[in-house]
Amino acid sequence: MNSKSAILSALAAASVFYVAVWFADLRKKFPRPSAESLLTGFVTNFFDTLGIGSFAPSTAIFQFRRMVPDELIPGTLNVGHTLPVMLQAFIYIAAIQVDPITLALLIASATAGGWFGAGLVAGLPRKHVQYGVGGALLVAVIAMLMRQLDLFPQGGSGVELQGWRLAAGVAGNFLFGAISTLGIGFYAPCMTMVSLLGMNPAAAFPIMMGSGAFLMPAASGRFVRSGAYFASVALGLTLGGLAGVPLAAFVVKELPLRGLRWLVIIVVLYAALLMLRTAGVMPRSADRDKAGEEGA
Repeated sequence: MNSKSAILSALAAASVFYVAVWFADLRKKFPRPSAESLLTGFVTNFFDTLGIGSFAPSTAIFQFRRMVPDELIPGTLNVGHTLPVMLQAFIYIAAIQVDPITLALLIASATAGGWFGAGLVAGLPRKHVQYGVGGALLVAVIAMLMRQLDLFPQGGSGVELQGWRLAAGVAGNFLFGAISTLGIGFYAPCMTMVSLLGMNPAAAFPIMMGSGAFLMPAASGRFVRSGAYFASVALGLTLGGLAGVPLAAFVVKELPLRGLRWLVIIVVLYAALLMLRTAGVMPRSADRDKAGEEGA
């Protein structure tokens, strides 16, 4: 078995383990995903496969439609998008060449960061989560603007990291894995890092998807065990996403997305400001909104 096959085999094993852990929790809750959550999962993961991202648009939709209590947004994002991201990882790791040692080390560091970050986020008070998610959305807006304005570093042609560059990549992926549990997303910072380190930016796809595919089950398992997620919406994201990913990857493959990205930037910026405003004016004793009554 070669290194890439070993990574894919480990990914398959992680998928089975995650499904077993989550299914055990879902059996206790009997969640019924709404058509709205299914559509959200389909659309956000469809465009995530094409490079737009899923966490920031999902968070914006949650805000506008009041689908998820604010303190449950990080857990719902991670739990709901885990299996679609794992499917993307299978596709990109198999299709795009990257040094397997570099890939394995960066995936391992991101996974450790995600496990660490989820443990912190799952126990945060509502207001702290609101500030964290609002800040994460602002960072996502900056990253999307940089991409629209072609400000990302061009990168090189390498498909591996060595020496201090490898050490920097491992440290960076640990940090990105930890903060991704707040909903900041992984693609933009990962692509920027590998480009700055001289790699081909296309190598960001298997690194980012592979990292997400291993860190998200580790993070999501902690959210599931602590009950810090909205089960019905997370299930809708998953089922819709598993339909959207293969459609984007194998049927559509490419779309003119520049205009859509501008719309996403505007919507996510508004959602970020709304979240931060809510965090600033909400009294500490505020009750959960009505969505929280049915689903954690």
